[in-house]
Amino acid sequence: MKVKTGSSRLIKPFYEETPPQTRSCIPLSVFDLVTYDQHVAIIYVYRPPIPSNMTVELGLRKALYVYREWAGRLHVDNEGNHVILLNDEGVRFVEASIDRALDHIMPIIPSTSLLCLHPSLEGVVELVQVQVTRFSCGSMAVGFTAHHFVADGHATSNFLVAWGLACRGLKIDPLPFHDREIFYPQNPPSFEFDHRGVEYISKTFKQIYPLIDHGIEDIVSYKVRFTSDFLSALKAKASSMRENAKPYSTFESIVAHVWRAITKARGMHASETTHVRISVDGRERLNPRVPKGYFGNLVLWAFAKSKVSNLLNEPLPYAAKLLHDAVASNSSVGDPDPPPGEAAEEHKKKPGYDQYENNNYS
Repeated sequence: MKVKTGSSRLIKPFYEETPPQTRSCIPLSVFDLVTYDQHVAIIYVYRPPIPSNMTVELGLRKALYVYREWAGRLHVDNEGNHVILLNDEGVRFVEASIDRALDHIMPIIPSTSLLCLHPSLEGVVELVQVQVTRFSCGSMAVGFTAHHFVADGHATSNFLVAWGLACRGLKIDPLPFHDREIFYPQNPPSFEFDHRGVEYISKTFKQIYPLIDHGIEDIVSYKVRFTSDFLSALKAKASSMRENAKPYSTFESIVAHVWRAITKARGMHASETTHVRISVDGRERLNPRVPKGYFGNLVLWAFAKSKVSNLLNEPLPYAAKLLHDAVASNSSVGDPDPPPGEAAEEHKKKPGYDQYENNNYS
């Protein structure tokens, strides 16, 4: 799939009134600092009728007016704090075309050939990049890359919805909540949860388990389709030991099933430990609740783990319970072995560790 790149330029927020100051900054929160320091890409494909590139660009500029962080730059201030400079330097906007119809590449499956549908993820200073690729049939692909430090999937989705509303000439509603300094320390400190072995881990752990590893070229992707009857039976089986309690969710039931199947297929030794890492959205779990529309990162990790022998010899409800308990407590559940990383004292040296440990949010 050969894509021809046309223009590539920076576009800035569209202000109908006097532009705000471009010297202000937003400190990254403790939740931002524990996520991945890299871009994440998404590709959306649309069939005709579709708007012009000019309409897509103007809508993006209007959305950037509401979400100024994306048009800024990451920076470290004089005190060593990681911040987002609201300097309106802009986001990368690329126009491209491909001399073939969309149907010729359908169905779209994950592969390295799709990399040409969005800008490169390496060495990027812009916090958002957009590539609009037109197909010969009139269809359009929008490749979107965004830096994870700025926002998680939930917040980024809100931005994308706002962009769509702006393209249609509609009002952006609801508006985002931008204040990341709501996570202030308690006085006196209160220690209720231990996140040192889960989110607050060494850079070594992130190097071993990166969100995106561009050095791997032999990844094979499979799309598995589960029928509704299979899912119903699987959920019933996973929840068979719950008695009067609420059944496990479909997600918990599927992941438990896949976890056991993959572990068996890998042929791991019975004494080895296997774990599943699950992203948990804290928006509905923090106490007190964060304001609606909070823009930033609010995802923590849950680790369910087990000895291979236990996972495979015990019935499906065993794995489902490990997953459920890990998400419910948002901490490591299973064997006591910590994930790879530095010692506990080294964890405490990570930026923002003390801030989170003293936090009013739990």
